[in-house]
Amino acid sequence: MRVAYNATSLIGPLTGIGQYAYQLALRIAQREDVDLFMFYAHFFERRVAPRSHPYQNLRGMLRSLVPFAYDIAIWRRQRKFTLGAQSIKFDVYHEPNFLAFEFDGPLVLTVHDLSWIRYPHTHPKERVRAMHKYFEPSLRRASIVLTVSEFVKREVIEVFGIDPSKIRVTPNGLDAAFRPMGEHEAHSALARHGLAYRSYLLSVGTLEPRKNLQATVQAYSTLPKELRAQFPLVIVGAKGWHTQEIQSVLAPLVASGEAKVLGYLERDDLAAVTAGAAALVYPSIYEGFGLPPLEAMGCGVPVISSNVSSLPEVVGDTGLLVDPFDIDAIAAGMRTMLEDASLRASLGMKALERSTAFTWEACADATYTAYRDAIATSR
Repeated sequence: MRVAYNATSLIGPLTGIGQYAYQLALRIAQREDVDLFMFYAHFFERRVAPRSHPYQNLRGMLRSLVPFAYDIAIWRRQRKFTLGAQSIKFDVYHEPNFLAFEFDGPLVLTVHDLSWIRYPHTHPKERVRAMHKYFEPSLRRASIVLTVSEFVKREVIEVFGIDPSKIRVTPNGLDAAFRPMGEHEAHSALARHGLAYRSYLLSVGTLEPRKNLQATVQAYSTLPKELRAQFPLVIVGAKGWHTQEIQSVLAPLVASGEAKVLGYLERDDLAAVTAGAAALVYPSIYEGFGLPPLEAMGCGVPVISSNVSSLPEVVGDTGLLVDPFDIDAIAAGMRTMLEDASLRASLGMKALERSTAFTWEACADATYTAYRDAIATSR
């Protein structure tokens, strides 16, 4: 089976979709009856590996300044993709990141969420315009649609009227790097970032409005000063978009030493910083899945998370679920978790056990089955 796989999301720092595309491709490529061809924006090759982009920051700037930047990029990549497809003769094409290239054959499309429809103000305008223009034609062409949660499946059916029989739910998996670590094992990574084991509250995610970091910071600011001194807020994530308000509310806490902004961390450091946290706070207003809560759970770290979208599917009864639009509720969840060590320990153990149900191997098996079914349907 020759599979075309769009690996463009592996270029640059790997965030949620990049991790999905990478972890899944690693396992699909190991199957003896699959010949996986990775499309890295301009060329195909069999090697599965993240790629750095030499002009990553400039590329983001140009996208925000150049009209129709998405259209230009899609047009250029489509030409290269078509040339490769004509040469290699693929049996099926998997698009793991929403917007599929035109392809004369069966298409498997992964849908991670519909956030640009539900919360358009949390995205750059050019991205929203491009998603509205290109996503639905991709969805309609798909032989099989994969969603990362039951929540997203319901969203796709409700908004686009897709036949439920075409949709397969393939939840994300847990990277083996995220596991419980003792103080000694995590020490060197924590020391590099000036952190003390189990003595900080962690927030992980790209700095952008949908992650609701502003509410996290506002809620944290209302905690008693002695609790903030004992448990500083540590923020990990690449800088995204619309960050001015986030930075303004963060500035006083950073100046006082009650908050630390670490930026994007490489995988091993992120795993150690996650495992060393007292708890993770993740009151996102909308998630198709939400990898950071699962990664914290895999480390035995309890989670304070939203009670909306897909997050209850992931966290279950192993964390504190709060209204992401209620600052007082978020603050109460933080205070309850940080002041009760026995609660943290019991929820952490439950979270660790629940995390074992989410594996990339299961995701890859279900995806492989989708490839075979898509090919059979086209024939």
